[in-house]
Amino acid sequence: MIKLNSNGKMKIIVVGNGMVGYKFCEKLIEKVGNAYFDIIVFGEEPRIAYDRVHLTDYFKDRNEDKLILAPIQWYRENNIIIHINNPVVSINTKLKKVKSKNGLELNYDKLILATGSSPFIPSIKNREKEGVFVYRTIDDLNNIINYSKNAKTGAVLGGGLLGLEAAKALLDLNLETHIIEHSPRLLPRQVDNEGGKILNSKIESMGIKVHLNKSAKEIAGNNKIEKIIFADETYLETDILIISAGIRPRDELARQAGLLVGDKGGIVVNNFLQTSDPDIYAIGECALHNNTIYGLVAPGYEMAEVVVSHLTDGNKEFIGFDMSTKLKLIGAEVASFGDALGKSEHHSIVYKNHNKGLYKRINISSDGKYLLGGILIGDTKDYNKLLQIYKNKLILPVNSEELIFDNVSANNEKGFGVSSLPDDAIICSCENVSKGKICNVIKENNLSDISSIKKITKAGTGCGGCTSMLTDLLNNTLKEMGVYRKKILCEHFDYSRQQLFDLIRFHKIKSFDELITRYGRGHGCEICKPAVASMLSSIWNENVLDKKHRTLQDTNDRFLANIQRGGTYSVVPRIPGGEITPDKLITLGRVAKKYGLYCKITGGQRIDMFGAQLNDLPNIWKELIDAGFESGHAYAKAVRTVKSCVGSTWCRFGVQDSVSFAIRIENRYKGIRAPHKIKGGVSGCIRECAEAQAKDFGIIATEKGWNLYVCGNGGAKPQHAVLLAADLDEETCIKYLDRFLMFYIRTADPLTRTATWLNNLEGGIEYLRDVIINDCLGICEELEKEMEKLIASYKCEWKEAIENETIKKQFRCFINSDEKDSTLVFKEVRGQKIPDGWGNIYSLDKV
Repeated sequence: MIKLNSNGKMKIIVVGNGMVGYKFCEKLIEKVGNAYFDIIVFGEEPRIAYDRVHLTDYFKDRNEDKLILAPIQWYRENNIIIHINNPVVSINTKLKKVKSKNGLELNYDKLILATGSSPFIPSIKNREKEGVFVYRTIDDLNNIINYSKNAKTGAVLGGGLLGLEAAKALLDLNLETHIIEHSPRLLPRQVDNEGGKILNSKIESMGIKVHLNKSAKEIAGNNKIEKIIFADETYLETDILIISAGIRPRDELARQAGLLVGDKGGIVVNNFLQTSDPDIYAIGECALHNNTIYGLVAPGYEMAEVVVSHLTDGNKEFIGFDMSTKLKLIGAEVASFGDALGKSEHHSIVYKNHNKGLYKRINISSDGKYLLGGILIGDTKDYNKLLQIYKNKLILPVNSEELIFDNVSANNEKGFGVSSLPDDAIICSCENVSKGKICNVIKENNLSDISSIKKITKAGTGCGGCTSMLTDLLNNTLKEMGVYRKKILCEHFDYSRQQLFDLIRFHKIKSFDELITRYGRGHGCEICKPAVASMLSSIWNENVLDKKHRTLQDTNDRFLANIQRGGTYSVVPRIPGGEITPDKLITLGRVAKKYGLYCKITGGQRIDMFGAQLNDLPNIWKELIDAGFESGHAYAKAVRTVKSCVGSTWCRFGVQDSVSFAIRIENRYKGIRAPHKIKGGVSGCIRECAEAQAKDFGIIATEKGWNLYVCGNGGAKPQHAVLLAADLDEETCIKYLDRFLMFYIRTADPLTRTATWLNNLEGGIEYLRDVIINDCLGICEELEKEMEKLIASYKCEWKEAIENETIKKQFRCFINSDEKDSTLVFKEVRGQKIPDGWGNIYSLDKV
């Protein structure tokens, strides 16, 4: 029974309204409601609890509300009294009373210390100078944002997780960015030396300069920072410094109250998270359990649950927490689990690909039976499943390399898929939700969607890394229950994407309104409208700015340009195969100079011009089209570029004319819309300078002809393309490409890249080869004819836009005025202008 006071309730005071303090309140309310407890929360910040894990997202839209964990109404509905901007400053353990900064004194029955941690500030001379910041709160971020307006260069001291997040923030502020780390590699606690090299290269390729083995000793400058001086007497000039050198537990209240603290800080707790005073608990980063401070949110949540259990006469204990983690960093995903660095007796299996920024290492027990730990860089899709194999000590297959060379998620039959895990396996570490609980919830409530699972169990609501496992569990459980799960596009259509595609084509439906009238209901949504828009374009290739299509498009397609930071747009003309004449180069330079555009050569061998105002887009494109350019479709889910090397024309290693073939391929498929963007590449020899195997389709020259590769991806989750056919002549290669692209367009789900499509295709590459080459379905002739129709219907969208006065009028910042957006502000960096502010991004709504 819950021990109640004379008033019939237990009075609980929570000191700290961060993520862990909030989670304690949430778990207590969920377990027993508010009938037995009076809960009072004191917070130091001038706002209610928010998500620090995704703090860097604040730089995208400066919207605090998106980070708030629960609205103030939630506190009121649950009778939780919260005092923000009013921290507790003292505790009297004898009187069981706390006193706040504003002089409020309250008694407690139980006290929960969730004071978190503070940034560790190294001993650096003059560290108090203006322009030196920490990276901990929303206020810290606001201070950095405001100070950066007059800065050009920024540096981060510390190459750990938070340091890399801070570097991303500086990058988002368009500053020249540096990372300073005293260790010989970034993320020294998560990755090994080889992984560190690949991570280092990946981050430096983004324009961030990394300085390793550097210790800062002094900050120099007149009142404000101008440079950092290192211990080796070298220095780095910078306008901003963010210190991210670790954390220190906030234990000052505990010290003042006479509670036991560790030699190096932290409030000492037992397995029930009780301090040396049994009526006072400590949870989160302020707690020291078995000489360990846990600096992740997941163990903090587990601590909150243990205290809730103890207060409600449960027997749950905190016995430590696995610190495996998956990190989403700037330009790279990183995960480590178990004995990642191989400190115990083991042998390792390692895969490295410096060109792709991939590194995978798994450590296997000496007898080859068990997975001990691992490191994943660049591709972490199988992290959760590898973690469960490690945690549950599943016996490994004879060929252990399958764990990193195969897609684990597709290998349930090998005994290490999610269905093979025991019921007590933890699927969601953030909320400590087991496989058994998830499966039982699905069965007991007849659930059929992921959102309902999240709502009931809270699984997947933290970092979101377990979502793919939740999907697998849902599908497997429904299959066990004998439930047929109908795959529909959304609530407005009782058809799948594939079925709607066939209905549109068979019944010659030309608009969304006609489709939803005949086969749907309601007015549509953000899921079905863009999906149908893509299908209509892929089948009929009509102008996306026609009146019946325009409202279906997202902002990029509505204005035939990618919207960029500050509310400006990019201009990207097509440069087939990367080949361009001097006259066209001169035209690009003249136009960019005339309209003040920032220029950059892309990885797809095109020239991007950024900073165009909406009103100027038609004029810019008229000049480009007059010079012979066409729309590059950089804004569309369409065929983008076909990259090439110089091939046999110039290269002494080239065996085929890759430039001519790349130009032919790009001109053939230009403007063809698809479920997702499509990129290609043509290499003139096996040296692969065009990186064709990282593309949706890649063509590599051989002495006998061309090898055709398909379904590669060089994006966030890189994947090599797979050989479809070898030693083809040009005509056969194009024929197979026609078939492949049309089959993908017909069958892929919305926003599915070719790599993912192939991974989910039953039968994989063998089945695809049977369809495309052997014509096992008898549809190849039809696929070729459909491709010819699309090619014949091509029109440059920008040429049509500038020749149609009705369409031209759509390119205005304001509906009733030709004025430009006066809120746009730019600054100069490296001789070009970049946005210095956000502009009136939503100015279309301004009348």
